[in-house]
Amino acid sequence: MAATTACSPDAPPPRPAAVRPAEPAKRAAPAPAPAPAQVTIGGEDAAETEQRWKPPAVTLTDAGVAQARRDAAKAFEEGRLFETAEDAIPIWLALRARDPADRQAEAGLKRARQRLLADATALLARPLKQREAVAEASEIGLVLLTLAPDDEHVRQLQSRVELAQRVIAYNRAGEDDLRADRIGEDGDGAIPNFREALALEADNPRARQGMAAAESALIRRAETAAREADFTAAGTWLSEAAKVRDSAPTIVEAFERVEKIRADTLVRLRDEGLRDLATPQGLKAARQKLEDALRIAMPGDPVVGQLRERIELVTHYGSFRPRQVFSDALRDGGRGPQMIVVPHGGFQMGAGDSEPGASDAEKPSHYVRFERGFALAITEVTVADYRRYVTATNARPRATRRGHSIIYDERSGNFTRSSGVDWQSGYDGTPAIANSPVMHVSVRDAEHYAMWLSEQTGRSYRLPSEAEFEYALRAGSSGRYPWGDEGTPPPRSGNFTGAEDVSPSGRRWFNAFVGYGDGWWGPAPVATFEPNAWGLHDMAGNLSEWVADCWHASYRRAPADGLAWFNPGCRQRVIRGGNWANAPEQTRAAWRQSQDSDTTSARIGFRLVRGI
Repeated sequence: MAATTACSPDAPPPRPAAVRPAEPAKRAAPAPAPAPAQVTIGGEDAAETEQRWKPPAVTLTDAGVAQARRDAAKAFEEGRLFETAEDAIPIWLALRARDPADRQAEAGLKRARQRLLADATALLARPLKQREAVAEASEIGLVLLTLAPDDEHVRQLQSRVELAQRVIAYNRAGEDDLRADRIGEDGDGAIPNFREALALEADNPRARQGMAAAESALIRRAETAAREADFTAAGTWLSEAAKVRDSAPTIVEAFERVEKIRADTLVRLRDEGLRDLATPQGLKAARQKLEDALRIAMPGDPVVGQLRERIELVTHYGSFRPRQVFSDALRDGGRGPQMIVVPHGGFQMGAGDSEPGASDAEKPSHYVRFERGFALAITEVTVADYRRYVTATNARPRATRRGHSIIYDERSGNFTRSSGVDWQSGYDGTPAIANSPVMHVSVRDAEHYAMWLSEQTGRSYRLPSEAEFEYALRAGSSGRYPWGDEGTPPPRSGNFTGAEDVSPSGRRWFNAFVGYGDGWWGPAPVATFEPNAWGLHDMAGNLSEWVADCWHASYRRAPADGLAWFNPGCRQRVIRGGNWANAPEQTRAAWRQSQDSDTTSARIGFRLVRGI
């Protein structure tokens, strides 16, 4: 994205790197070990490690004792405990070997044992990447056995490690069987392996999850047979599923599902037909769903009647009306974003040949027509909206996983990469308020939110196409800017780069709308400014927004029906609409820009379309 940079005569020095929170003690990667002997447990190979640890040799001289003490203390503080001769434990062992009465060395070794016990205990309790964690805990256990072979806590740790290794082996064998569809109803496969794991550790969550997955696999077989009208086989598979866990309520529910499979199929066809009707070209597909339903329905079935009635009502807006405002209920009791129905019609998309500031990517100007209306979110998706999705799904958006995003640095007046910034952050990396537009999200993050919202509401939510966005941004106008051809935005019309805007430290924009100020340096809460002619807020300012299209260098061969121009697998996507830190030429109605699909920034957000 082209940047508009603020400046100051006395810019402060660059900000130092952020201090990271303290982490658990870490050890350098060990040298490759000889290939271990192999044992087989429940069909799974597990490595059996040589039961001793040999400290790296440390050479001490009388003159070097004081320095060795300092080196050991420093290594301990840095979490370097035992891998090399420069680590804490080998140095302390060497000091103690030199002088068995060395109290400092003995105290250091005691602290090291305590830390290693704590580290190993934490590793054994770690719910993810258990195999790696247990291997690391086993390595720590060997060190502790060398340091304190008679310590009861060390012996207990060794037993826990051995038990964990056996449980992991059985679980992995069971999971391999599940992936190969060897469920084990005949006594050989996933179920026996998970039972062995539970015999060793009755409350092991991974094994319990595996048993539940095996039960689910048998239920799926039953339901597949029912869909193929083989109810005898369906009953056999359900009987096998009932043997997996005692009194599992899922079995009762599965029996009920099999018994009403025809009714479920009719409901599915009805719902799919209704979703088809929520898309611009879905009428033909919905009619096909009706034909499929009529072939299997009893005469007068009310579910089929609902689909037939809705198809008959479909016009340009289905059951809606232009400019109607609504929000869909979520399954969890909340409400989705507030939407408004955009009227159907046509417009001239892109920039004219003589438009000042236009690029080749915005040409040729071409006519686009929407044969039916669509509903567009009145505002950009907020932090509160996105938090509901993250909380419900335990999602980890791109910036969260990557650990950084692009923010505005007030001290330098530039946009820079900053660690620890994600969707919960504002434009400057500080915590964002609930009604701020969510930023620091990639286009895939936005698409995943749309998928979740679709599941929650039973409606079809998605990113707008580029044509839909420009159509709604112009809202019936045809000027250079969303508000017309005037070079200065109308008062209160949006959050743009105004020459009157001032940052917290007194900076001003170099390239801005002369005579305009909106009172905000950075994104404003949604709906702070006046809506456009079609009732939509912040289409032209506040944040630029992701749309569904892949990037194309011009509009040659662009769709004329308003659908997204999308190539599967493309990485370069499109953003539309100006933002709080864009140059005036980037606030034009036709402005568009390419962005990598993984981009996260303090200048990009999104809103959604819902089909009607």
